[in-house]
Amino acid sequence: MTLHRLAGKKAPESMLENIPELVSAYYTLDITGPVSFGTSGHRGSALKGTFNEMHVAAMAQAICDFRSEKGRKGPLFMGFDTHALSIPAFRTALEVFAANGVETVIHEKDEYTPTPVISFLIVTHNRNPKNQPADGVVITPSHNPPRDGGFKYNPPHGGPADVAETRWIQDRANRLMEQDQNHIKRIPYQKACAVSTTHKEDFITPFVKALDQVVDMKAIREAGVRMGVDPMGGSGVHFWHVIAETYGLDIEIVNPRVDPAFGFMPLDGDGEIRMDCSSPYAMANLIALADRFDVAWGNDPDYDRHGIVCPTGLMNPNHYLSVAIWYLLQHRPLWRSGLKIGKTLVSSTMIDRVVKDMGRILYEVPVGFKWFVDGLLKGDLAFGGEESAGASFLRMDGLSWCTDKDGFSAGLLSAEIIARTEKTPAEIYENILVPNHGAPFYKRVDGPISPEQRQVLKDLTPESVKVSSVAGLPIASVATTAAGNGASIGGVKVTLGDGSWFAVRPSGTEPKMKVYVESFGGEDLWKRIYGEVHDCIFNR
Repeated sequence: MTLHRLAGKKAPESMLENIPELVSAYYTLDITGPVSFGTSGHRGSALKGTFNEMHVAAMAQAICDFRSEKGRKGPLFMGFDTHALSIPAFRTALEVFAANGVETVIHEKDEYTPTPVISFLIVTHNRNPKNQPADGVVITPSHNPPRDGGFKYNPPHGGPADVAETRWIQDRANRLMEQDQNHIKRIPYQKACAVSTTHKEDFITPFVKALDQVVDMKAIREAGVRMGVDPMGGSGVHFWHVIAETYGLDIEIVNPRVDPAFGFMPLDGDGEIRMDCSSPYAMANLIALADRFDVAWGNDPDYDRHGIVCPTGLMNPNHYLSVAIWYLLQHRPLWRSGLKIGKTLVSSTMIDRVVKDMGRILYEVPVGFKWFVDGLLKGDLAFGGEESAGASFLRMDGLSWCTDKDGFSAGLLSAEIIARTEKTPAEIYENILVPNHGAPFYKRVDGPISPEQRQVLKDLTPESVKVSSVAGLPIASVATTAAGNGASIGGVKVTLGDGSWFAVRPSGTEPKMKVYVESFGGEDLWKRIYGEVHDCIFNR
């Protein structure tokens, strides 16, 4: 990818989204694309006719039908983030849920609600066996640009829905849009707010009060850790002052603004406004303030990701995941010894080496946080993390916290690490993990994908790779399924003799091909491996 000339700089006015036009398109443009649930729900843009009123109404009705099919009568917790299309979509969905008699619980005062909060509420409600099982919906396109909208369903386990569930909802929604629109029940929004099945509750207080069960807030307070938080215009913006006041923490919110155009954001590397907290370009504002704090972090709009900034700069997500695992396995004495540590197979091998060194079991799965849900819920999986800067881990007593990615606890954990070790996560990585386990060079490259390439990746088997070496290194293994659960990875991962590896897979949310390469021989070896990936996979 060629770096955009304005990467890391504030977007000029001419590049900002026309929000009135975008919202108008949500209500007026015809459907031009079907509902398609990728790894994180359906995403699209009203301007392209891929996320508009009918899409949302159909998805909401499909969820009502799905709940009916499963006999689910418990409450549905619903939240939305700060994207411009999220509020219109929230209103459309509530109109459908209310018309179908679904007990819907929303944040009082129409507040924004982060993804991990919805997951926490579902898990907490369902912990009581006397309660009818709850589920939830989060209206968010995550870190996508301001023009996009998104819709996610979390079933009673609290995490992302699995493939079978999303396929059912997707197929039903598409049938409703194509031929059964008269089966979509709706009532006007004001009436939907007033019906007896719509309940407004405070989502902030219970979540904040429970945070000290997963992160050692007392240690952070007593150590006087100076923290900077950039909500990046996201749904957690009104949580941080409550967290700071509740626990007496030294937290400075460096940017409290909410703007559906996200006009305060620096442009990402490709020139898009994208609230990607793992990108040094999108995080440029906070990185510039790094020396004011012991540690700082940013989160994407729905708060399921984190970006940790130490005084030395933004940490690579893989580095922070490795440090978090290293730390947690030494400072959670109530966690039982048999717990597994989860990682996606495109996350760094540094994690594998840390887990092995700590005498624990690695659980490697395909891309998608849904693969960690069952283990986190049952308390069999201590930690689940993915290379795109998403993670969740158990409470200090070993019980489940939330079963979706949680940017709140991941950020606060970085402060706990400083409080208990007197070292930043970056210092631990460089001075402890690297000397013991090596210094991998990791980078992902996204590019276009053709229909032919997508089909090749879909049909790949380990035997499809005919070469015996890459960049002069022998191929140690070729995998099209994950070692932890045997599930298809939707592409291929090739591991080389020195521990270096590469993986290729299509994106689940965008028309892109993702190439991941990790070298244990520095950047030069990384370049040689990357240079041979295409021929190894596609020229056979």
